[in-house]
Amino acid sequence: MPLGPHAYEFCGAVLFAGRRHRAFTRLAELSGAEAGDRVLDVGCGTGCLTRHMAARVGPEGAVTGVDPAPPVLAYARRKSHNGRDRRSAPCVYQEGIAEALDLPDASFDTVVTSLMLHHLPGELRPVALREMLRVLRPGGRLLVVEFRPPKGRLGCRPVHPTGGHAMADLRVDLLAGLVADTGFEVRGSGEVRPWLGYVQAVRPGGGESGH
Repeated sequence: MPLGPHAYEFCGAVLFAGRRHRAFTRLAELSGAEAGDRVLDVGCGTGCLTRHMAARVGPEGAVTGVDPAPPVLAYARRKSHNGRDRRSAPCVYQEGIAEALDLPDASFDTVVTSLMLHHLPGELRPVALREMLRVLRPGGRLLVVEFRPPKGRLGCRPVHPTGGHAMADLRVDLLAGLVADTGFEVRGSGEVRPWLGYVQAVRPGGGESGH
């Protein structure tokens, strides 16, 4: 049974042990997004990374969050800084699924997706990534974030409620291969402690110099 927004936030607070703000600030930096960018957060959930991206691109940018669950979108809207923080871009949230984004081709400069792919069946993961490729402009940037598969049974316990059972096949090296196989140029990968791995990529074309 999926976690509700308040339970998800509680699990996140426990999982990151007070370091979530620092971790997600770092992820926003790793996205390579620039001031004024149009950003899409796929599987935005409660909007934690969405809000960090809004701060990253500033008031001249625009950030869209997509998620299939109306309760978490309602929570994300309530937590949004729209109209209260003049240093951040406005955030727009819409209901939708990663494997069939209801968004125009080449309409974003940066796409991020955080802790979403492990929720999808294996056969739908490349479908979702191809949708992200489609909505990115040529040269646009992609950041994919997933849990680092923990080592040992003890390490699995804290992350199991948010998808620990599905992480074995989403190691960073395998995730990078999946991203490349769907048409992206992989530019980097690494870890953000304590639990996260990431892959940076670009859509070919457009003269993007990378990260």
